[in-house]
Amino acid sequence: MDDQRIPKDRLLNSLPPEWPQDLRPAIQKQINADGRKVVVLDDDPTGTQTVHGLPVLTEWSVGSLAAELQNDLPAFYILTNSRSLTLPAAQKIAAEMGYNLTAAAAQTRREFAVISRSDSTLRGHFPGEVAALSDALDQVFDGWIINPFFLEGGRYTVNDVHYVDEGGVLVPAAQTQFARDRTFGYASSNLRDWVAEKTGGRTVAREVAAVTIADLRRGGPESVTALLMTLRGGQCCAVNAAGYRDLEVFVQGLLAAEARGKRFLFRTAASFVQIRAGISPRALLTQSDLQLPPVGGGLIVVGSHVPRSTEQVNSLLATTDISRAEINVSALLDDRLCDDEIMRVVKETERALNRGNDMLMFSGRRLVAGEDSKSSLRIGQKISQGLIGIVQRIQTAPRYILAKGGITASDIATRALNVKKAMVLGQILPGVPVWRLGAESRFPDLAYIVFPGNVGDDNALIKVVRQLKTD
Repeated sequence: MDDQRIPKDRLLNSLPPEWPQDLRPAIQKQINADGRKVVVLDDDPTGTQTVHGLPVLTEWSVGSLAAELQNDLPAFYILTNSRSLTLPAAQKIAAEMGYNLTAAAAQTRREFAVISRSDSTLRGHFPGEVAALSDALDQVFDGWIINPFFLEGGRYTVNDVHYVDEGGVLVPAAQTQFARDRTFGYASSNLRDWVAEKTGGRTVAREVAAVTIADLRRGGPESVTALLMTLRGGQCCAVNAAGYRDLEVFVQGLLAAEARGKRFLFRTAASFVQIRAGISPRALLTQSDLQLPPVGGGLIVVGSHVPRSTEQVNSLLATTDISRAEINVSALLDDRLCDDEIMRVVKETERALNRGNDMLMFSGRRLVAGEDSKSSLRIGQKISQGLIGIVQRIQTAPRYILAKGGITASDIATRALNVKKAMVLGQILPGVPVWRLGAESRFPDLAYIVFPGNVGDDNALIKVVRQLKTD
C-alpha cells in the first residue's frame, strides 16, 4: 500500500461508512464548557484556509497575546513564517512563542491549547520546531498529535499512508514533487515511518501510535478517547482521516481525553483547526463580500515555484490580457543589478495600476536552486527580498492584492505592507483564504488573498481574477 497509487474513489469507497452522527454541535458545546483558547502557530499564512472570523497576528508580544486570550473568539493565529527560516531560527521563534504564551496566560488566567500548523504535504521543521515549543511551554504533554489531513487540498491519510490527490489518483506523498523539496524532502509516505525518518531514528516507527479509520468509523469517539488515554511522555500519534466527519469523531474523543487530564501538542494541517476550534463552515466569498473599491486594478504577486503555481501563471498569461511584469531572478541575485530590476518592475506596476488594469508580477519560472538545502533557502530569501522591495515602493493602492505562495504571502504582508493584525474573512476558493488588513498596514482594510502555491487547478488564478474584475 505504501508505494501504490490508487484511484481516489476506489480507496475511499473501500472504507467503512463514516460515523453517522453530526458531532459539530456537541464539539462546540464541549469547547465552550472547556474554555481553553486555541492558539495556532502557523509556519506560513496559508493555514487560515479553513476558517473565518478569526484574527491573525504577525507579532507576538506578551501584551498582544494577552489581549487575544481575553476576547470571546475561540481561537487566533500567530504567523511565524518559520518554514522560510533555518532550523535554529525556527526553534528560536518557537521557544519565544512558548515563553510569551505562558506569560500571557499567567496574566490573564486563561488556559490555551497550541496547534503547530504546517504544510499538508509534510514539509516543515519537524520535530525540531515542535520540540522547542514543547520545552518553552513548560507543560507535560502526553502525546504529539500528527494530522496532515486537508480535504480542500486533496490530502488524505489511510492505513497510516499520507496521499496527495492528483487528478483523481491518490499518490503516496513521498512520490510527489513535495517530497523532493530541497529543504524539507523526505522518503516515507507512511506517517509512522515518516516520524522515524524525521527524528533520525530516535523514534522508531513501531513506537508511533495511530488512530485508524476503523477506530473513527466503527469505534467512534469512545475508541479515540481510550487510545489517547494510553499515550505517555510525548508519544507521537498519527491520525488517519478521509473526511471531515473523521475529524469530528477524533476531536470529540480528544476533548473527552483532555477533560480527564491528558494534554497534547498538535502538528496538523489546516482542516483540523476548523473542527478543534468549533468553527462552522461558510460559503465561498464573493466580490460583494470583499467590499472592493469600485475602480482600480488588482495586484497579483507570484513567488511560488512549485509546478502547480507555474501552471496557473501560464494559464493566466495565455487566456487573459492582464498586464504583466516578469522579474529577472538572475538580476535579483546580482547585487549590481538588483536595484535597477526592482525599479523597472515598480514603474511597470505603477503604470498598470494607475490605468486601472490588473497587474501580474511574477518571478521568472526557471527555478534557481543551490547546491544544498541551506544555499537553496538563501536563494529563496534573496528572491523574496526583491519582491518585498518592489511592493514596498508601490504607492498606488491596488483594489486587492493576491500573493501566490505561502512564504511570498507572509513576507509581502509583514515586511512590505507592515501588517500587524488581520482578520480572516473566509475563502474565495477552497483552501484560498482572504484577509482584511488592519488599520496599521500600508493599505488599511485592503482585501489580501493568500493563495497557497500548491492549491487549485490550472485555472484557479483565472477564476479569482475574473471573479474580482470590475464591471
